[in-house]
Amino acid sequence: MSEKSLSQVQREVDEYISQFKEGYFSPLALMARMTEEVGELAREINHYYGEKPKRADEAENTVEMELGDILFLLSCFANSLGIDLTEAHDKVMHKFNTRDANRWTKKSDEL
Repeated sequence: MSEKSLSQVQREVDEYISQFKEGYFSPLALMARMTEEVGELAREINHYYGEKPKRADEAENTVEMELGDILFLLSCFANSLGIDLTEAHDKVMHKFNTRDANRWTKKSDEL
C-alpha cells in the first residue's frame, strides 16, 4: 500500500465529491455525520477492547474502517471550509511542541 500525504487525501476526496451535483454537505450536516462516525468508532472500540461483545447478528465493522470513515469526513469538512489539513496539522504540532513541551515525561528523561 502506498503512502499518501494529507494533501493527496484531500484532493482524492475532492475529486470524488466533485462528480456529484450535491457537492459537500453543509458544515452542520458534516458535523452531525462526523459525530455519528465517532459513535460508530466508540462502538467498535467497546467491542474489541471493552466489556460489550458484538451480537451475533451485528454487522462486522472494524476500527480501521471506522477511522477511515472519520478521515474521509474530516477531509470533506476541511475541503468544504477551504482548510489545508497539512497546515492545520503543522500548527497543532507546533502548539504541542511549545505549550506542552514539558508536560509529559519524555523517554529520554528516564535514562
